[in-house]
Amino acid sequence: MVQFGQEFAIALGANLETEAGSPADSIRAGLEALELEGILCVSVSRFYKTPCFPVGAGPDYVNACAVLRAELAPEEILAVLHRVEAQMGRVRETRWAGRTLDLDLLFCAQTVLPDKAGWSYWQGMALEEQMRRAPDELILPHPRLQDRGFVLVPLADVAPDWQHPVTGRRVVEMRCSAERSAFGHCAAVKRLGNRLVNSTASTYVKTFQRPTHLLTGVIPWPA
Repeated sequence: MVQFGQEFAIALGANLETEAGSPADSIRAGLEALELEGILCVSVSRFYKTPCFPVGAGPDYVNACAVLRAELAPEEILAVLHRVEAQMGRVRETRWAGRTLDLDLLFCAQTVLPDKAGWSYWQGMALEEQMRRAPDELILPHPRLQDRGFVLVPLADVAPDWQHPVTGRRVVEMRCSAERSAFGHCAAVKRLGNRLVNSTASTYVKTFQRPTHLLTGVIPWPA
């Protein structure tokens, strides 16, 4: 059942400069744009640096996750995300291309879309097929959520105990599995100099070689 007014989570990523500045600046600008759209930003993860995929396709990414709240249906949330991406210069021409700002809807509470069978179909699709095809409807939770360390590591900062409505696994459990995959090697951005860092989060600027070294804690927005 679709629930309105629930907290939802998004992944943010960028690897190209924009008018806002660096990829990290673009992520901050994107969060501010979402607030102007009437979406409440509850908490934001640390920022992380992740190698571009496929290898050699562009500069490293800056990645983050955020927990948000809005009185909107999931499809309406997705429309807002696409609108903010466009404002930041995102052009959807080629899959796996560089991103001025990428905003992915990860989950909306315990909503499953279109249904469990539809979710399972896309979740079980081979990587080679994923690179050729894209769903023409919203799939929730994001079907690749459990596979991507560059999503799970920052998501564990803000929603460690969220439980997947289909698999039953918590974010922290999925992160542990991702640590053993090729996507599990995320290094925290060393210096951000941004308003996400508050006086109690000085460890935010440390460098981590593996996700298991992450410190716990949620960075509120704005800090």
